[in-house]
Amino acid sequence: MSLQNDPLRADILQDGAERRLQLSAETAEALTGFEGETRAEDGRHVLTGPLSTVNALALQERFPSLRPQPIGGHRVSVGTGDRTGLATPGQARAFADHPGVMPVLAQQSIREMDRLGRSARSVMDDAVFGLVDAGWDRGFGADCDHIKSTEGIDRGLEAGFTTFTLDPGDFVADVTAGVDRAAAEALPWDDLEDTLEDVLARYVGRSIDVGVETIEVSEQDVLTAVVKYGRAVAESMRLYRHLVENAKHEVEAEFAVDETAWLTTFFEHYYMASELTRLGATWFSFAPRYVDGFEKGLDFLGDREELRTNLEAHHAIAEQFGGYKISLHSGSDKFSIYDLCVEATGGHVHLKTSGTSYLCGVEIIARHDQELFTRIWDISRAAYAKARASYQVSAHEDRTPETLEGVDLVELIHSDDARQILHVGYGDSLNATDAGGESIHDRFLAVVGAHQDEHTELVAAHIGKHLGPFEAAATR
Repeated sequence: MSLQNDPLRADILQDGAERRLQLSAETAEALTGFEGETRAEDGRHVLTGPLSTVNALALQERFPSLRPQPIGGHRVSVGTGDRTGLATPGQARAFADHPGVMPVLAQQSIREMDRLGRSARSVMDDAVFGLVDAGWDRGFGADCDHIKSTEGIDRGLEAGFTTFTLDPGDFVADVTAGVDRAAAEALPWDDLEDTLEDVLARYVGRSIDVGVETIEVSEQDVLTAVVKYGRAVAESMRLYRHLVENAKHEVEAEFAVDETAWLTTFFEHYYMASELTRLGATWFSFAPRYVDGFEKGLDFLGDREELRTNLEAHHAIAEQFGGYKISLHSGSDKFSIYDLCVEATGGHVHLKTSGTSYLCGVEIIARHDQELFTRIWDISRAAYAKARASYQVSAHEDRTPETLEGVDLVELIHSDDARQILHVGYGDSLNATDAGGESIHDRFLAVVGAHQDEHTELVAAHIGKHLGPFEAAATR
């Protein structure tokens, strides 16, 4: 497909694994700002150039549809990460078939960028060229995900990201052993612009309706919430203020405490939302730590009715603070609960997927280069014990084959244990080399790139399975 914006037409040329940008225009002036080789052809001026940042920026200048925008005003939205830079055409095709869902097509965490040696700008560039390949002609979002530092914010701002997921999870405290007043008094009250006496006065004795129940707030509830999340609130505001003070374009924030070991109670969510509001923050989405059952790469493993109650209450709290979305991270392949999530939140929901598109690429490797797949499998399997520390997973490598002789590789990829091992082993495998010293990452890109049409179809079908329930919510 191509992208047309009079007087300029943009295409991605594919020659095996090699991809190039081709532009065609009526005048030479229309190609100003692009880099590459130019020639005359059939009365038009044609430029063929690299998929470079210079060309990505020039494309964004000429085509409004290639400029990311905030997504908060859209009722239903879904983010799809792209670890390899080759999945965007398939993701865009899936969204084109489900136009009621706002797409976030440049989504990657700082953690993933660092593991893969990618810059925020390279993530954006890959999305831009993927959208050209898909002939994309409407808006999209760009999420610099799970940011834990002001340096991460600066990287995202420089690259033009519009959505920033601020993650203060490292500041969430373990309160499972109980808390006392002394622990609360030790909080950074100056940073919170508050005192313990004032926060107790604001909440103790209040009745808070969260839809599924009414919370009668006790002093112990408040002490527990402030000890568990007080430092996280202070860190959230530090990151948020840096974002809004340094942004030179329109941006929005999501707050995420989902990647912690401890469930976010309903009062704790209410406390965080109330305190962030008091301190001047606005946000479009919030990701609490839900009930157990959200694991990478698998369908939901927990109690569906418990999840429904959980989501209904979190949504009811969000409605009391402006109606922000409830964000579902680790949302890949949770097919059995998408309808439930939409119903429980009234459609005010944001879904994030990431590794599921990477696994589509792994499947292409399994189909076309079994030796490379074996190398990726061996590395991922060996690295799983370490890699699992960063994720919610439950796979056991001893339940998977150590050698792959006679194994149906595609069937293996779709088995639960192998799927999680491959999902979280991407960093170790893509950063490794093969026996000849060649980069696994380069070989991965070459094989998938050489079968890009097949890869695009696979990604489009898989992501499309995620989008149907969310589009239905958008049209109600």
